[in-house]
Amino acid sequence: MITPLAQELNETLSGTTPGCLLSDLGTRLYFPKGIIAQSGEAKKLGKTANGTIGMTVIDGTPAVLPSIQNIVPGMTPRELVAYAPTAGNADLRAFWKENIIKKNPSLKGKSISLPVVVPGLTAGISYLADLFLDETKPLIAADPSWDNYVLIAEARRNAAFVQFSMFKDGKFNIEGLKQTMSEQAKSGSVRVLLNFPQNPSGYSLTAAEAQQVVAFIKQLADGGTKVMVWSDDAYFGLDYEADIEKQSLFAYLADLSPNVLAAKIDGPTKEDFVWGFRCGFITFGCKGMTEAQYDALVKKLMGAIRSSVSCSSTPPQSLLLRAYNDPETEKQKAAFRAVLERRYKLVKAFVSAHSSKTIAPLPFNSGYFMAFHLDGVDAEELRQKLLKECGIGTIAIDAQTLRVAFSSLEEDKIDIVYKAIYDAADSLASR
Repeated sequence: MITPLAQELNETLSGTTPGCLLSDLGTRLYFPKGIIAQSGEAKKLGKTANGTIGMTVIDGTPAVLPSIQNIVPGMTPRELVAYAPTAGNADLRAFWKENIIKKNPSLKGKSISLPVVVPGLTAGISYLADLFLDETKPLIAADPSWDNYVLIAEARRNAAFVQFSMFKDGKFNIEGLKQTMSEQAKSGSVRVLLNFPQNPSGYSLTAAEAQQVVAFIKQLADGGTKVMVWSDDAYFGLDYEADIEKQSLFAYLADLSPNVLAAKIDGPTKEDFVWGFRCGFITFGCKGMTEAQYDALVKKLMGAIRSSVSCSSTPPQSLLLRAYNDPETEKQKAAFRAVLERRYKLVKAFVSAHSSKTIAPLPFNSGYFMAFHLDGVDAEELRQKLLKECGIGTIAIDAQTLRVAFSSLEEDKIDIVYKAIYDAADSLASR
């Protein structure tokens, strides 16, 4: 059943690429004119009294336990315990949009939506799946990829999860991506998730590769295919080589064609080293979209948020706003990024100096991770051996892929860990 509110949004999006790409659930989603909307009106006009929000208010201020307030005395009760708006703190949303454009100068002058706050990037990907995936609408992603992608696509949305081999002959497999997208394009639409720096491989596109990917997407779009690209930018900016593309693919796709809908999923959790804050953003871009159409699409996203978690947590948003206004924050982040780059270089030096017929590193140049491709050895068996015999934790992504988070390895442990990995793999292969 499609309610009148959902139908109104569908009509606003009619004829646009987002409207064509919506899933069965996406067509039904809407933001209700219920408690939240009515409370918003009361906040503006209820000067005498406001009996709308389920909060305890004393002397016009949300009540906060002194035991909580005493921990963070510099923050107000409203920053700590009040509900945040469904789409997130308005000031934080405005800052993040300015920040996206600052870090991606190709976006300057392009029309994109105001970012919407979501409770973590995983939730952001899940909400996009709600809006755009179903039994008839598959999702394309790389192989190997983060295990949550297939869980969200297949288990939550019953959508096919179609993968292309990410690497071929030691390089990003652009032809494999093209072939897979071309095959899916026969249905008239394509949904592809591209994650750079990638989890688990730690690979980012070079500037030349990014240009080829964008050119191919435009080619598909110019041929009439509706294309949606999800840019999972969780590790954005953590690049360690000069030839890496510095901007998100979103910067080039947001205004590429009326037939291309770009979605950027990003946030401070990895970029700004606040992993447990569970705060992310979704931003949309599509050439020719009007403000009214962006608003309709955002309202559908807000419907997904409202019907799941209602709103994202307030304290992380408040803390982030304060941190972003601190002139020392960027220097502090740069220091942490330098730590990651040093660890990356140590790992790169080690694997470059070692070779094995059993284990080989996948290409990596950025982010938090690198991964090994295994030949003749099972990744889970290797993981168990490393854990039980060496006390070293790693992740078996699939039977042939072992992921190592060098982000969490102290520099003096890197040679120890990687020597153990090579030795254990060769030991298992020689049985």
